[in-house]
Amino acid sequence: MPKLIKERVPTPERPVEERIKDFGEVNLGYTFELAVKEAERCLQCPENYAPCIKGCPVHINIPGFIAKIKEGDIEGALRIIWNDNTLPAITGRVCPQEDQCEGACVVGKVGQAVNIGKLERFVADYARKHGIEEELLCEFEEKCSGTLGNVAVVGAGPAGLTCAGELAKMGYSVTIYEALHKPGGVLIYGIPEFRLPKEILNHELAKLNRLSVRILTDHVVGKTVTIEELLKEYDAVFIGTGAGTPKLLNIPGILLDRIYSANEFLTRINLMKAYEFPDYDTPIAIGKRVVVIGAGNTAMDAARSALRLGAEVIIAYRRGEEDVSAREEEVAHAKEEGVKFMYFVQPVEFIGENGKVKAVKFEKMEPLEERDHRGKRKIRPTGEYVTVEADTVIIAIGLEPNKIISDETTLKTNPDGTLVVDENLMTSIPGVFAGGDAIRGEATVILAMGDGKRAAKAIDEYIRAKMSS
Repeated sequence: MPKLIKERVPTPERPVEERIKDFGEVNLGYTFELAVKEAERCLQCPENYAPCIKGCPVHINIPGFIAKIKEGDIEGALRIIWNDNTLPAITGRVCPQEDQCEGACVVGKVGQAVNIGKLERFVADYARKHGIEEELLCEFEEKCSGTLGNVAVVGAGPAGLTCAGELAKMGYSVTIYEALHKPGGVLIYGIPEFRLPKEILNHELAKLNRLSVRILTDHVVGKTVTIEELLKEYDAVFIGTGAGTPKLLNIPGILLDRIYSANEFLTRINLMKAYEFPDYDTPIAIGKRVVVIGAGNTAMDAARSALRLGAEVIIAYRRGEEDVSAREEEVAHAKEEGVKFMYFVQPVEFIGENGKVKAVKFEKMEPLEERDHRGKRKIRPTGEYVTVEADTVIIAIGLEPNKIISDETTLKTNPDGTLVVDENLMTSIPGVFAGGDAIRGEATVILAMGDGKRAAKAIDEYIRAKMSS
């Protein structure tokens, strides 16, 4: 049995004073030597027991690929990962591993969990840079015949991309319909360059193109083409349209200029490169002080992006630090970079001048011992108020599904707008499946990918049954 090493091997990061001046990636990832050293910490739990596998929504054989790293066999590690996940360069960077595979790691019960996410990223990056990935991709291409049937996927986000990739590996021809002018969904419009470089994302998308997956952009299903029309052309349809409609605050002053939803703010920066204006056409105006309302990953992304644009940034959250839902790493990076935090404050009014926001009025909140269904402390208003100056406000309090498709079809929906599906992820229309945020509401990238993988299996079974009947 491997010797228990409690402390994980840290990954190199760019210095704070350097990284806050640009949108370059913060975490530099493991070198070969560091990755092998970290891999040696894994206790190699048996595959049929390993809690890390059970904690992974796509059920990667984690001890298996880590054992290959320890042996120096990166090709073997990549083969194991690709059996369950064809986008490891993405998931290794953006998954909340601490709540999933790493949260279940046995080593983590007595020390720091094995750095599974960074090891997954290492395998993907090393294989790409050293030609290993290309060799395997050629093998996969030969198996992707595209002859078993035709499937339409709506939405080129994590759920749609995963579903398409899995179906292609099975032998289906897949066409993805994407509403925006670039594929990737939240991966391209919602996650900043310093967490997920566009070069990495574009490379992963190019892999899918080689696996009999065609991506059509600027196609708004529900407007450009309907679900009913797709069903006439394809054997099945998968809906992975995500949750891209922002939730806003119904308080005085909400219509003042320079109050953004985090969705709009990040889309302008990430997809339209507003941070390079005027070289790119989309401007972004923020002023000297930005207040971000919310404390999830999206709030951290917005805050750290605003900071890189030269603003002083404050994150205001109605609960306390222990209830922050963002990843620990992202919170730590935000604090290192100079983002300030205000806790137990609820916005009640946006104050303006000449049509632009100039301050936010908050009511102070008081924590209670009682907790809600998510385990977070309940709060109550105190009747005390504080006003904070702000040139710009970014609201990051959550997203909900876009209703374009559900409004144009007979698809059954839940009260929150999510699509109703059965145990096989089939919607109320036979042959139409759905997954990701479209059925969950706002969730994580890896949960969406897990749905995409499950849906691909269910679609394969559905088409085979239809053909044999």
